[in-house]
Amino acid sequence: MKMRNPPVNSLSLEFLTEMLISLEKLESDKAFHAIIITSDCPGIFSAGLDLTEMCGRDPTHYAEYWKAVQELWLRFYLSHLVVISAINGVSPAGGCLLALSSDYRVLADNPKYAIGLNETLLGIVAPFWFKDTLVNTVGHRVAERALQLGLLFPPAEALRVGVVDQVVPEDQVQSAAQSVLAQWLAVPGHARQLTKTLMRKPTADRLLKERDADIQNFVRFISRDAIQKALRAYLEKLKQKKS
Repeated sequence: MKMRNPPVNSLSLEFLTEMLISLEKLESDKAFHAIIITSDCPGIFSAGLDLTEMCGRDPTHYAEYWKAVQELWLRFYLSHLVVISAINGVSPAGGCLLALSSDYRVLADNPKYAIGLNETLLGIVAPFWFKDTLVNTVGHRVAERALQLGLLFPPAEALRVGVVDQVVPEDQVQSAAQSVLAQWLAVPGHARQLTKTLMRKPTADRLLKERDADIQNFVRFISRDAIQKALRAYLEKLKQKKS
């Protein structure tokens, strides 16, 4: 599955919907047993959530957008397919969450290709299910420090703390993902799927039980004047960089 939403694979509402439809098609076809997620945008895996969906819109739109973000995480995190992320570019915030939702992560060895949940740097608080996903991957202390400081880990550091499972030369990311996929597919599918559910369902269930409240919390938070002002300033800064 090659993500192609140039220039930076932002997770817009439309793009989230397309990804969910693609995943549903693959999951419903018994010929498919695995997905390798990668990017078709040079140097970018995914820049994460689309800030234009979170700035200057009405509460109804914010709620619709956040529900789609929740759904993407739930569907990928609990997918019965083997999901491998072949991370061939920078992967902050929501891009990191997408990678963390997979079963295995291969990152290209390029110092520019940092990965992490850096929401605090934008004045945004990562919701509990972002936090839970990171804690499950790297442990509480590493996650606590990373989330508070909004750390983006370069490849060697990402491997050391466990954000990714493997770092390989940039031209070997796809082949490495294919190789590791063979190992996962060698395990009887039903046993692997049930084990995945056993490990991940409690984390997903917490969001499912609190889904509406999480949406309401997001809408209240993102609608605050201070947050909207910070988002507008950041988007303006991005425009100036482009120009």
